[in-house]
Amino acid sequence: MKATTQKLSNLRELMQRACAPEASGISAYVVPSGDAHQSEYQCAHDERRAFISGFTGSAGTAVITNDKALLWTDGRYYQQAEKELDENWTLMKDGLATTPSIGYWLGKHLPKGSAVGVDPRLFSFRLGKTIEKELNAAECNLIGIERNLIDDVWGDEQPPRTLNKIITLKLDFAGETIAKKWERVRQQMTMQNTSALIVSALDEIAWFLNLRGSDIDYNPVFFAFMIVTHNDIVLFADSSKLPDNIKEHQGENNVKITIRPYESIGDGVREIVSNSNGKIWISSTSSLYLNSLVPKPSRHQEITPIALLKAIKNDTEIEGFVNSHIRDGVALCQYFAWLEDAVKKGEQVDEMSGADKLESFRKTKDNYMGLSFTTISSSGPNGSVIHYHPAKETNRPINDKEVYLCDSGAQYLDGTTDVTRTFHFGNPTDFQKETYTRVLKGQLTLGSTIFPTKTKGQVLDVLARKSLWDVGLDYGHGTGHGVGHFLNVHEGPMGVGFRLMPDDPGLQENMFISNEPGFYKDGEFGIRIEDIVQIVSAQPKHNFANRGALTFKTITMCPKQTKMIIKELLTEQEIKLLNDYHQLVWETLSPLLSEDAFTLNWLQNETKPI
Repeated sequence: MKATTQKLSNLRELMQRACAPEASGISAYVVPSGDAHQSEYQCAHDERRAFISGFTGSAGTAVITNDKALLWTDGRYYQQAEKELDENWTLMKDGLATTPSIGYWLGKHLPKGSAVGVDPRLFSFRLGKTIEKELNAAECNLIGIERNLIDDVWGDEQPPRTLNKIITLKLDFAGETIAKKWERVRQQMTMQNTSALIVSALDEIAWFLNLRGSDIDYNPVFFAFMIVTHNDIVLFADSSKLPDNIKEHQGENNVKITIRPYESIGDGVREIVSNSNGKIWISSTSSLYLNSLVPKPSRHQEITPIALLKAIKNDTEIEGFVNSHIRDGVALCQYFAWLEDAVKKGEQVDEMSGADKLESFRKTKDNYMGLSFTTISSSGPNGSVIHYHPAKETNRPINDKEVYLCDSGAQYLDGTTDVTRTFHFGNPTDFQKETYTRVLKGQLTLGSTIFPTKTKGQVLDVLARKSLWDVGLDYGHGTGHGVGHFLNVHEGPMGVGFRLMPDDPGLQENMFISNEPGFYKDGEFGIRIEDIVQIVSAQPKHNFANRGALTFKTITMCPKQTKMIIKELLTEQEIKLLNDYHQLVWETLSPLLSEDAFTLNWLQNETKPI
């Protein structure tokens, strides 16, 4: 818990002096999690909400008025926020029916005519306009403050923005040249009668240009903007970051990329606007600032074509995903075999040393580039904190008395992994076994579902929850998210969850998503089982009136602990699904462990049919 009293006092002084064309002084200041690219995760320079509030979760919005400080965050972070926020802050549990939206709360608690300030570069157009509409209904206003007030409070202690070197991704891994991607984007632009496309999402830029970076921990992206027209590709990035072989890269990809300074994106958009005859394509998930530079009549405001193209993997990417998950599965088995043995021998292992050991196994695998997120190595009550990560202050031993939840992933040149397994190395309670079995039932049910092409993920979410719902239990996070190809471990625009995903195009063949139901008993334990699944064609008796049928193919290769299962709660079909999966894991991984008799023996035991 970090003290925020002085920071809030300094911020409130700046709020009184804040100037904008529409107001002098503001009654509230809203601080989102994102950066100028609306990224889920940030580099240290952009962790403004964490700086002012002390809350370090990846999702949350801080609201500061003259006498109150509030933090909105979702169910993944309730426990974490309660521990990290000091006495100045009120936690607003987003997602609960009793929790008002930010705009509604401000409208109810501020005098009429009040101005609410935001940094327009950090707010997406969609979120900004939602808050603005609610404020206007209460006769209040949302105004953009050009100078970021948190940066002024932070001062010289604010870390600099990262400027790490960009690397090229060879066609052996990317599978498609920039020229071919550009051709597909231009086709979409022609269909929508647009003359230019403005791109601010970092993973979209990296994918389109077959480049990768390391400006944000665990996310292979780099700070840049991009404008694509029918004739040009313009990259706005610091030239010192460019790879030494950028000219050769352009030649291999049959394109010429114009490089302009990162800070000149505003000028670039203004030039496009002044020279354009058609509409300009910009996503509502891009910033208020960039959207404001394009006159409303000239905006084609829709999810970018790159986001949709990126979500459907090509043949090379698919092969890479499958292969990287096999290698990753070997590392996971080596770790869990080692861990179980260490616990049985009474050796001292804790959450942090366990996470380090797992990373050491992954580092030995081909094409390994790093972790895809901070490993959630959590024992006992820490497992009930959904996005927990071990730290010195919270580190617990891993033993045979508590449930151990491990959610981890890696970045490989040919794919990104994300997998969760839950173990008990002693004697689990009946309730732990029941909840584990019900989570497993939901995962097996969802993973074997046949559904029509372009079904929205939200429609399928209940299938993973029903077994828990049957006894009045649930979990406070989504069931599935997209996964990037050597890119962000959380990738849109599709997903499976109870929340509306406004840009969800519907699930389509060769998308990759997670399948990860869970259950969390606050202060006691957590259970989650997560696989990555590929969406593949299905062949049911009928074909949804020729809409096409799809299902899921699990590519994660790691056993699920069977000692936690109450077999009587499983149907014959569920037992068959589990046994078939374990047979596949054995057949896939055992040849790769022929020289590792210790792990091979563990794998054989863990994949026995039940």
